[in-house]
Amino acid sequence: MIEEPPLLTIARDQRRPTAAQITGFQGVPTSFVVDAMYGSGALSNAIRPLGESRDLISVAAGPALTVGCGAGDILALLGALDSVREGDVVLAAFDGFQGCAAIGDRVCGMLRNCGAAGFVTDGPVRDYAGIVAVGLPCWGTGLTPASPYTNGPGSIGLPIQIGGRQVETGDMIVADHDGVVVVPFARIDKVLEKLETIKGLEADLDAQIADGLRIPQSTLDLLASDKVKYI
Repeated sequence: MIEEPPLLTIARDQRRPTAAQITGFQGVPTSFVVDAMYGSGALSNAIRPLGESRDLISVAAGPALTVGCGAGDILALLGALDSVREGDVVLAAFDGFQGCAAIGDRVCGMLRNCGAAGFVTDGPVRDYAGIVAVGLPCWGTGLTPASPYTNGPGSIGLPIQIGGRQVETGDMIVADHDGVVVVPFARIDKVLEKLETIKGLEADLDAQIADGLRIPQSTLDLLASDKVKYI
């Protein structure tokens, strides 16, 4: 006979980036962060800003609080309210289930009241107008009026699979209109260091385009080289 699992499994000790590390990612575009990780880190583009950013500010950067909900169930998300720290981005793995909502406006309001900076899920959400009124930035796979259950089991603070990546509590989450990016905890300092280079390169290219740049010199050099065959 298979033993019934506990309704919730909660990790008490949760690692967290320093205040300086968290500050370093504020206002940084997700595209810069991906470039600083050599093209990696983005969650599936099926996870997108709620309402495609029509009415809700879709920018958040903060430490991940991971919640393993399972398909169609939000008991773990409710339990996670007690674990949210100021500035956390809550990631709720819904096993990609699309049959009901992974969150609604009232739970979004409670997350905001607990100090969350944003919410990310691989399921749909409900109560669009209410979530806009709450103002918590949200990313999910779409909208549905269907209600979830609260039966469990679930986990809080343990590794989850979401959007094609494993995410752990304490990883840095950067999310904006383009999508959601995960910076693994162990790579935070290296990514912050690389970001300074990326910012400089982007600013330089922006200036060149403003001055009328039509074709990058590297592309012109390639077109003039023996690596291109004209027929």
